[in-house]
Amino acid sequence: MILTVDIGNTNTVFGLYDKTNLVYKFRVQSIHDKTTDEYASLLLTLLERNNVSPKSIDGAIIASVVPQLLYTFNRMIKKYLKITPLIVNNQLKTGITMKMDNPKEVGADRIANAVAGVKKYGKPCIVIDFGTATTFDIVNDNGEYIGGIICQGIMLASKMLRSNTAQLPEVSIKKPISVIGTNTVHSIQSGIYFGYLEMINGLLRRVLDEKFKNTAKVNIIITGGLGNDISHDMEQKGTYEPNLTLDGLLALYYENS
Repeated sequence: MILTVDIGNTNTVFGLYDKTNLVYKFRVQSIHDKTTDEYASLLLTLLERNNVSPKSIDGAIIASVVPQLLYTFNRMIKKYLKITPLIVNNQLKTGITMKMDNPKEVGADRIANAVAGVKKYGKPCIVIDFGTATTFDIVNDNGEYIGGIICQGIMLASKMLRSNTAQLPEVSIKKPISVIGTNTVHSIQSGIYFGYLEMINGLLRRVLDEKFKNTAKVNIIITGGLGNDISHDMEQKGTYEPNLTLDGLLALYYENS
């Protein structure tokens, strides 16, 4: 079995693969000051509840956008699983060429997303990840990672609106029945949902117009929390892959182990 770990700003996701099949997936909060032993206790408990012996895990790979937690998880896996995990960075063999000004700046999760997008759907492709930040990762016809877009995630946008206004209430993020709200809650939901949707549509339209002659051949892959909900209303239809980042980590593991 191979353990994949995707450490994000809000959540950390563990994926446990039996060869190439994802058999278990665990999601926990990314708490920056949690210790190695505390995370080990949590992981070992999750494994025990699913009747998985730590000794059955043969390898591990970590992608992290939180440097402090990268150290914690790296140490935890070495100490408790007796494995030295692979760490995702721009030095790994990926099968794609980084055409960024500074490849070291590309986030580990974005590398994994691009690798999985090409492996599962081919090139060219655009991966849109709806996480704490929403990211676009673009791979051209030649298999070159030519760049991307980073913008605030929909949950972050909602939180900023709530924290910077005195009288607006906290609302759940969901598609309202109409664009024009007839009460305060629906008005906020409309602004957040449809405003965010139009941002995604506009950015994607610009990317396609700027870089691709035949837009019909571009594979659009969507992942991340609210990606499935929003993808149904996007102008350009894409394929939703909830485990894309974990699948990319597994591909990187086998390519580099």
